[in-house]
Amino acid sequence: MMKIPETIKKIIKKLESEGFEAYMVGGCVRDILRGESPVDFDIATSAIPKEIGSIFKNSFTDNNFGTVTLIIEEEEEENLQEVQITPYRTEKGYKDKRHPDEVSFTKSIQEDLKRRDFTVNAMAMGLDGVIIDPYKGKKDLGEKVIRAVGDPEERLAEDGLRLMRAVRLATTLDFSIEKETEEAIKRNSHLLQEISRERIRDELIKIIMTEKAAEGVEGLRKLDLLDQFLPEILEGYKVAQNKHHVYDCYEHSIQSLKYAAKKGFGMHVRMAALLHDIGKPRVKEGEGENATFYNHEIVGARITREVLKRLKFKKKDIEKITLLVRYHLFYYNVGEVSESSVRRLLKNVGKENIEELLEVRMADRIGSGVPKAEPYKLRHMRYLIDKVSQDPISVNMLKVGGDDVMKIMGVPPGKIIGEVLNILLIDVINDPSLNKKETLKKKIEEMKVWREEEVREKAKEAKKEAEKMEVKRDEMTKKKYWVT
Repeated sequence: MMKIPETIKKIIKKLESEGFEAYMVGGCVRDILRGESPVDFDIATSAIPKEIGSIFKNSFTDNNFGTVTLIIEEEEEENLQEVQITPYRTEKGYKDKRHPDEVSFTKSIQEDLKRRDFTVNAMAMGLDGVIIDPYKGKKDLGEKVIRAVGDPEERLAEDGLRLMRAVRLATTLDFSIEKETEEAIKRNSHLLQEISRERIRDELIKIIMTEKAAEGVEGLRKLDLLDQFLPEILEGYKVAQNKHHVYDCYEHSIQSLKYAAKKGFGMHVRMAALLHDIGKPRVKEGEGENATFYNHEIVGARITREVLKRLKFKKKDIEKITLLVRYHLFYYNVGEVSESSVRRLLKNVGKENIEELLEVRMADRIGSGVPKAEPYKLRHMRYLIDKVSQDPISVNMLKVGGDDVMKIMGVPPGKIIGEVLNILLIDVINDPSLNKKETLKKKIEEMKVWREEEVREKAKEAKKEAEKMEVKRDEMTKKKYWVT
């Protein structure tokens, strides 16, 4: 069993010293029994909010359920910032299918555990290690089962978000959902319509960010939950693709997400991997191996934006995910992609989004049933992107220009201007710290005494040196991406 943080021990001991019961409850007990470190700790006590507040001065309550938040000020090795302490309570009525209409405080930990969602979350633990487990949560934990506390129909009707939470827990813990609980979820899938889109979004993101994200989304589909908030993706279910794909549209998206999760890609890439072909069913023409899906990335970007707005994603997340869907189909055949087309892609997508776009493309490839995520031509694309993104080895990078040369040297426009700048360029390439306006002006001043032939000769040498550097840098960039 993992070590209980000293902060938690102090809180429980303080409550007990004041004559109250106190236990760790819920997810932290579940995680402790699994040998995992809890993300946070919840404490349940026989004290009521007023009594908790009088014991812990640095606390506050801003809810109707009696929960008191204790701010942790002292430096602790566990880095806990706050701990929630909740009185034992019972609940009645859930008109909004989310929150209880009536909360009553009780002196019984058993009564408190009765209101909790799933058996693995309905356990309490004291500092002596004794587990209070009236619903056999420890047994379900050992058997890797998610089971509703008591009557699943009643438990799920109390809070519609529990429908998704069951899937999220099963996905995160790699558990299965017990049959009666599973059937109750399917019967009550409509309850998600009563839940705020923000809450659904948060649960979806938690599922998407697990190692088994694809299995989680598929679990939502099987339990009729996905249709309640993301019906667009189900339009692709059993919709066959063409000769370039092994899977149907929906399964392809699931496989793409699976790869993105396996590689540990971020939320934007995972969401884009799931949604990147969401437009295909609406633009499909023909059947069989020659079916076409023209402009599906454009239609898909529009649908993606609508979906994410409906689910109340943040504006910056909507913009990025939509962008990744819109441009996921970029062309990248070696020998056919010009540097100018790569520059246009960079302009449209933004250099800061290119890596994530490439990750979406890799997920797309694996989701199509091909064996390699990053073939030679995609590495070549990376090389071109890197190449055109680099600062040019040219006089444009200098902090001085032709006007400075003419003014300082007292010469009219002509070839000598470019020759002086080329000489300065090599100095700056060899020592970037020299690229300061005043420093370069002094160097121009020094060249005033040079003969014109001397300037020209030095400029030729500088130009050859710059060309060698450009070739060398390109060779290094090619080597970086294993391309020729």
